[in-house]
Amino acid sequence: MFEEAQLYAPVTEGPDGVKVHLADDHPGANDPEYRRRRNEIAAAALAWSPGLPIPRVEYTEAEHEIWRTVCRELAPKHERLACRAFRDAKAELALPADRVPQLDEVTTGLQRMTGFSFHPAAGLVPLDEFYGSLADRVFHSTQYLRHPSAPLYTPEPDIVHEVIGHGNLLADPQIAEVKRLAGEAARRCSTPEALQYMADVFWFTIEFGVMWEEGELRCYGAGLLSSFGEIDEFRGAEIRPVDFHEMATLEYDITHYQPILFAVDGMGELSERVGGFFASFDDDTPERRAREGRSGRSTPAAARA
Repeated sequence: MFEEAQLYAPVTEGPDGVKVHLADDHPGANDPEYRRRRNEIAAAALAWSPGLPIPRVEYTEAEHEIWRTVCRELAPKHERLACRAFRDAKAELALPADRVPQLDEVTTGLQRMTGFSFHPAAGLVPLDEFYGSLADRVFHSTQYLRHPSAPLYTPEPDIVHEVIGHGNLLADPQIAEVKRLAGEAARRCSTPEALQYMADVFWFTIEFGVMWEEGELRCYGAGLLSSFGEIDEFRGAEIRPVDFHEMATLEYDITHYQPILFAVDGMGELSERVGGFFASFDDDTPERRAREGRSGRSTPAAARA
């Protein structure tokens, strides 16, 4: 859910109905049945409005098999490489691993634990709407699945990323609060530049964040937690301590594994420092951080040791 990803699968509505525009190199680009299915799921989401029942998707056996494959392959990686808060939240939320969950199921569990709700999205949501909704404890989620020819890969956020990554994270109260604070920060932005600055910090924390925990580097970012390939590779990235201005100004490519990641020193720094950044963020923050430069940078426990 980032600005650059607007390049992927925009959704339009016209005389011929709702159409999802897949890139030429998308795994499903030449599969007419997959394209029809994507259009069908997107149309239901576009027709939805708050207050109505969330559209339920009658997933096919092939779609359930994609979900089962991803859950089976990610489970041992989560046990070995995910932070404890994610593992505990995932266990308590207890979403099914044998079938694709409905968004209202995800909402029921999250409401009990952190008060968050999942709302259906036809595709990618504009930055201000996506981030701003977090302030209301609302997460916009797609409902389609990646193409069956590549069950462990997707070029765009699908329900696997949204639910396995973000959904399980939102079941942890501390991480859910950091996301809510990010939403409030977005609501305070009055310029596109400030919103993008905030969104880029979100990218290097909530999407691709890592942390030092119990002497090991573990991940807490939803992009890593939902990626079969990248979760195995993140420890090989260049790991830097938290520096918000660097996060917000560093060039990155969403189509490749991230070569540079930023590590917090446990859940304490994530809650206090990252949460504090979002809590105090306003339109003047980018200029203020630029003046401060690298002052106030933290040093991870492993580096200090």
